[in-house]
Amino acid sequence: MKQRILFLIASLLLMVASVQTALAQKQGSATERKAKMVVTTMDNQVVKFDVSNVKDVTFEEPEPIIDEDHEFVDLGLPSGTLWATCNVGANSPEEYGDYFAWGETTPKDTCSWENYKYCNGTKKTLTKYCNDSSYGYNGFTDTLTELLPEDDAATANWGSDWQMPSFAQIFELCRNTTAIRTTVEDVNGWLFTASNGNSIFLPAAGYHYGAFFPDVDEIGYYWSRSLGGSPRIAYKLDFNSFEVRFNYLFDRYCGLSVRPVRKQ
Repeated sequence: MKQRILFLIASLLLMVASVQTALAQKQGSATERKAKMVVTTMDNQVVKFDVSNVKDVTFEEPEPIIDEDHEFVDLGLPSGTLWATCNVGANSPEEYGDYFAWGETTPKDTCSWENYKYCNGTKKTLTKYCNDSSYGYNGFTDTLTELLPEDDAATANWGSDWQMPSFAQIFELCRNTTAIRTTVEDVNGWLFTASNGNSIFLPAAGYHYGAFFPDVDEIGYYWSRSLGGSPRIAYKLDFNSFEVRFNYLFDRYCGLSVRPVRKQ
């Protein structure tokens, strides 16, 4: 009988020890777990940060972008693109500004294939931005589909913080603003207004063809920096008296308006 009692006591002590060990292990594992902050980014990537030793968290506003020479507008676009308020060569939103062949950075008296910078006189003799040998001089091709900074009229005239918009940025502008035909200082054009209330005005400056300027005060033509499906043409934004079109193309030698965007 005495032996049975001793066996029971020993068993109880063993059970208590086992429970104490389990609790200690549980407490130990709890202390080893570190608090984490889980952040889900805009592209649905999950990032975890160890915050076990963090004392305080603050959020800082980004430094304001200041350009003393050229004004721009935040339209609240998904990409964050900031659009200039006037054209290259203009001093106010309603001024037409200068006209540039695609890939050229200075205006000229006449615009034609004969004097276009990146060909040898015809649309079939391109010397740059040509992905089709049937349009290249002696079969020339390259892989360039967007203007390099040295060929970008916005960058060349306004500095390295600026560039001509891409086709994607023009598409974004049209899809995320409300556009209406209007007049500013007796100049016809279209006003693009964003949901945040900000807007830009694009005047109907026409374009430069040969020595002539067709469609002035009627239609606006604005270059993108993106090459078209054929290397002799590039994407542009244009509008007439009743609609805005963002996926149209134009021969590269023609002089169009340029409305810059800030480089991101």
